[in-house]
Amino acid sequence: MSKSMFEVYLNEVTDEALRAKLKAEFERTTKKFGLVFERHSPEGIRMPQSPVRRGRTVIREADGTFHKVRAISGDSLTLADEHGNVIEEKLSNVTAARQFGEVVFPGLKTVGSVRTGNPEDPAHVVINGENFHALEMLGYTHPESVDLIYIDPPYNTGNKTWQYNDHYVGEQDSFRHSKWLSFMERRLTLAKKLLKPTGVIIVAIGDDEHHRLRILMDEIFGEANFISDVVWQGGRKNDSRYISNGADYMLVYAKSEPTLNEVGVRWREKKVGVDEALAKAEEIWGRHNGDTESANAEWKVWLKGQKNVGASTDAVNRYDRLEPLTGRPIHTYGDLTWPGGGGGDYEVLHPITQKPVKKPVRGWLYKDPSRMQEEIEKGRVFFGSDESMIPRGIRFLDELDSQVVMSVFSYDRKATNGYLREIFGEKRFPNPKDFNVLMRWIRLAAPKDAVILDFFGGSGTTAEAVIRLNTEDHGTRQCILVTNNELSAKDDAALRKAGHQPGSTEYEAKGVFHNVTKPRIETVVTGVRQDGSAYSDGLPANVEFLDLAYLEEGRVHAGLEYERLAPLFWLKAGAVGPVVQRTADSVDYEWNEQSSMAVLFNAGKAAELAELLATKPNQVKHVFIITASSEQGDLAGEAFGDEITVEPIYGSYLDAFQINRSDS
Repeated sequence: MSKSMFEVYLNEVTDEALRAKLKAEFERTTKKFGLVFERHSPEGIRMPQSPVRRGRTVIREADGTFHKVRAISGDSLTLADEHGNVIEEKLSNVTAARQFGEVVFPGLKTVGSVRTGNPEDPAHVVINGENFHALEMLGYTHPESVDLIYIDPPYNTGNKTWQYNDHYVGEQDSFRHSKWLSFMERRLTLAKKLLKPTGVIIVAIGDDEHHRLRILMDEIFGEANFISDVVWQGGRKNDSRYISNGADYMLVYAKSEPTLNEVGVRWREKKVGVDEALAKAEEIWGRHNGDTESANAEWKVWLKGQKNVGASTDAVNRYDRLEPLTGRPIHTYGDLTWPGGGGGDYEVLHPITQKPVKKPVRGWLYKDPSRMQEEIEKGRVFFGSDESMIPRGIRFLDELDSQVVMSVFSYDRKATNGYLREIFGEKRFPNPKDFNVLMRWIRLAAPKDAVILDFFGGSGTTAEAVIRLNTEDHGTRQCILVTNNELSAKDDAALRKAGHQPGSTEYEAKGVFHNVTKPRIETVVTGVRQDGSAYSDGLPANVEFLDLAYLEEGRVHAGLEYERLAPLFWLKAGAVGPVVQRTADSVDYEWNEQSSMAVLFNAGKAAELAELLATKPNQVKHVFIITASSEQGDLAGEAFGDEITVEPIYGSYLDAFQINRSDS
């Protein structure tokens, strides 16, 4: 069908939402170039702790298919699938579920916290839940607010390490790749909305989906916003028949590369060993009391030793002289000739012989003789022993201590398994990323006060990297980490065989959130392992652990879900200090001097709360007004100053999630 004919028929569709969906699907399926794949819809999630109710979605355990509950009679259910086929099933054979595209009202439930950091710094947040719904929730709390997204999604190797619709995807699944692309497209589309205009996303990936992911990200983020395809060589595989494919990749995209360019962003990192070199040069120079020859001899020996053990590279070792007046490390290999020819043509006198030095064939770099003389007087021109050598430029290490990062790097990834084993005393998670590598890229791509999101949080490496980086440079970065409580295929099978189903205490205890992520971060921050033994001195950080909860719309309207909404409001307010909960129904407002949030339950007390916040020391940046009347909420909001963000609730919260009716 031609596009013009399709548009004629499309205009006859009166349902606006259906018309938009049909148009989007037509454009997807008729494009001639780019990534074409079978979009698997719907995707969904089991919710074993939610009740089965009429009109709601369930998963039929016999075949893993989604159905709507038409009727409930005792232990018997009447179910209808997506095609309208009706069957009867026992209540015990189904599990409550949600399909993506259904309206959900997420909340958060605190399940633990550690507080060892500065109370004024934002807390790191670790959320246990389905990342699609978590991303929708963050669309409410963090629209265009994230500086850096780093994710390490499933590599889809076909060896049953990844689940789609609660089923492990194996190598023989003929829709394996399109399922993965559907899975990633939904999440990346939501993630893009969270990035600041200057935001950046880094996605780690392996060989199996690398080429497909690159095209998918070109489509979602725009080919013009591609920054780099970084190659991480993590080790050699000597058992390979042909080539040691030991590389992983990191696809790097900007939300808007022109915006990054406009604000002057340039990614640079310190040269390896530069701080040690500058300190050693100062120490050598001080001991030799101005004896340049002996100081230079010791300096060259020290540099050679550093290079031999890999503690520095040529980026530092080329600064192999100490400047005669100050002892600062310099190199004398700067080119003072004009590239391509046609440079300055004038005489330059040797400072000792006072004879004209040899001129470069291409002419001098500085066409104006006065500029060359200025460089000579600054001590930035190196002359030979006589006039027969063309002078060279002098560069100072302490002025050029950083460099652009290369797109290929080597770093052995094997050590990380041993690192986690040291924390847990056993192997609990396969092939975690190395926090040192993540620290490097976070340091490069995000400011010291960045919000950093990882919605494939796994073992928690990104959170540890951010915490360690803040300790290193006194930054106030905040990590928001989302992981699920998925089990390995082996543990899943063993627990089901033993009679422990999803949702049971025994089953959930072996999931990645409870068994790996949470105990790892607690151990790193507190310095104490799960068994009470000492691990380290700990690190200063505030961390809140939360479960993603699903709220009933009616209970939200009735004001009965504040306990689950409070952590969500706290996250929206900046996650500083404690979550402010309500102590009694009779309380007109709640606030805490260390928290970034305050809550007004009685709009008539707005002036009283505003006066308290204006006269007492506090960290409050956001006031939530719980009211059923938008007019009353707006009027109460006028009591607060411009420095405080005011938001009426519950109306705005409910409205934020009506967009979920369409499949993202």
